Amino acid sequence: SAALLVALGPLLLLTAILIKLTSPGPIFFVQKRVGYNKRPFYICKFRTMVADAENKLRDIEHLNEVTGPVFKIRNDPRLTPIGSFLRRTSIDELPQLFNVLLGDMSLVGPRPLQVRDYDLFTKNGEDWQRRRFSVRPGITCLWQVNGRSSLPFEEWMELDLKYVQQWSLWLDFEILARTIPAVFKGYGAA
Repeated sequence: SAALLVALGPLLLLTAILIKLTSPGPIFFVQKRVGYNKRPFYICKFRTMVADAENKLRDIEHLNEVTGPVFKIRNDPRLTPIGSFLRRTSIDELPQLFNVLLGDMSLVGPRPLQVRDYDLFTKNGEDWQRRRFSVRPGITCLWQVNGRSSLPFEEWMELDLKYVQQWSLWLDFEILARTIPAVFKGYGAA
């Protein structure tokens, strides 16, 4: 991750400048997530939404387009002028390389759930997904290379469990290789 951060340094700097020029508020979005062994950590992403987006979630929750306890919509009204581009290209995810460097995340693994989403599915007695927390969460994963946000929550969880059960270094390399074309196609990005 350190080598990638150095190589991507100019892109990271340009993105930070564009965010600052196009939207008031911080450059980074930092959020508490549930990670390895259900330990909480703070994920770092480039901010793609208005500064108070978390507070506006209740107003638009009825627009949710995915099943399960997660929230995703394609045309989120909270997106900043550059936010949809950053999401479609996954540039907003690049600061997570710092999370990898700190040991909170891996390049490949199940995506870390927001505390809100984790609380919702465990509250409903759906803790069958606990095995997904036996590995470090990743920047990319099977569901991201198989349709991203266009997949239903249940299939997302099944792919996470498949990854945990079938993990190998080869599988990680395969997912990394499939991530690049998935990002360029932009299919399922939300």
